[in-house]
Amino acid sequence: MVAPDLVAALIQDAAPRGEEFFRQLVNSLPAAVYTTDAEGRITYFNEAAAELWGCRPTLGESEWCGSWKMLWPDGRALPHDQCSMAQAVKEKRPVRGAEAIAERPDGVRVPFMTFPTPLYDATGAMTGAVNMLLDLTDRKRSDAAVQHLASIVESSDDAIISKDLSGVISSWNIGAERLFGYLAEEAIGKHISILIPPHLLQEEETIIDRVRRGQRIEHYETVRQRKHGSLIDISITVSPIRNAQGKVVGASKIARDISDRKRSEVQIATLAREAEHRTRNILATVQAIVRLSNSDTADGLKENIAGRIQALANVNTLLVQSRWTGATLHSLVTKELSPYCPANDPRARIDGPNVLLEPTVAQSIAAALHELATNAAKHGALSVPDGHIRIAWRDSPDGFVLNWSEMNGPPVVAPKRQGFGMNLMDTMIQGHLKGTLRFDWQPDGFKCEISLPSMV
Repeated sequence: MVAPDLVAALIQDAAPRGEEFFRQLVNSLPAAVYTTDAEGRITYFNEAAAELWGCRPTLGESEWCGSWKMLWPDGRALPHDQCSMAQAVKEKRPVRGAEAIAERPDGVRVPFMTFPTPLYDATGAMTGAVNMLLDLTDRKRSDAAVQHLASIVESSDDAIISKDLSGVISSWNIGAERLFGYLAEEAIGKHISILIPPHLLQEEETIIDRVRRGQRIEHYETVRQRKHGSLIDISITVSPIRNAQGKVVGASKIARDISDRKRSEVQIATLAREAEHRTRNILATVQAIVRLSNSDTADGLKENIAGRIQALANVNTLLVQSRWTGATLHSLVTKELSPYCPANDPRARIDGPNVLLEPTVAQSIAAALHELATNAAKHGALSVPDGHIRIAWRDSPDGFVLNWSEMNGPPVVAPKRQGFGMNLMDTMIQGHLKGTLRFDWQPDGFKCEISLPSMV
């Protein structure tokens, strides 16, 4: 930028050399320059001034400034006779660095800074004044961009930190205060190692080495240490900071808390393992159902398998509703009896404390209850109008006991060999749950006792 006092001196010196020399001098200046007489009437302006104003004032008539309109920096109207040029002429003194806004006829506003200086002849009489106008548009735009960026940095939820190449912290935003627990005054001037767990100090040396080479590090996941010692999972992005000559002089770091995401990933992995385990259990149970099912006809076999798999689906529905925490024994009994005894049917009596069965136990008990209910409906107490059943369970010193008792049904005859339903129950209870089964074919009704260790 041409120094305002130098411009005034050049024009003062050029005046005696003639108008042509004066015009050439003013037009050659890279800044907007104009002159007035001692009354403030504009006597000359260069093209740079006309471009800034967006109009061309009338020489000898337009006063004080060639702007179409002027505004104070805060947007209030600025009368021409109150501008800095008017002040310099009226008070016969230079005015330095006053700011104003020129509004062009097309509505564009140009912020500028003025440097009006009175001019004197050889006798010391003031002959007029010269003013240099400095266009502040780019600077204002840059200042606004810097302020906007600063606001973004300060309001960011992420920690935004800058440091020099030796690792000393030079800036620290509010997000960094929240994330790491240090106030800005506690962190600025300290080495970045205050945030790094001892076993990861080598990591910082690697990062700084890459920054020195001008490399940017994107979304690097690591662990950092808060003020009071707790560790936090973060994702960091590190970028080189360069000076005006393009030399790397430091690094900016953006750190984001990813603790919630890490916890979610662990939870998802745990759920995936659990789902895999449950799937294997379900498939093993289905495999056992298919292997142990039999019938004299293909349709009969299909019906048997479908019914047993439906029992398994029923218990899985209950488990899903409980988010796989388990299923209550009462809900299992009610579900398996529902095709034959509606809720509150007097033919079925259900007694027992509130017991929550874990998923594996619930699946095996559901399969056993399906066999008992199906048998009672086809051949036992539920096959006749006057038949009754009672399902009761209790805790025992050795674990848990469930009793199934049938009354007033058809005469009971003990089978000569163990059927497929009993084989399936044996697989579910004794094979899967390591429990015991006892069947009792009394003439007045069939009874079954299921004993389990402490697995419920």
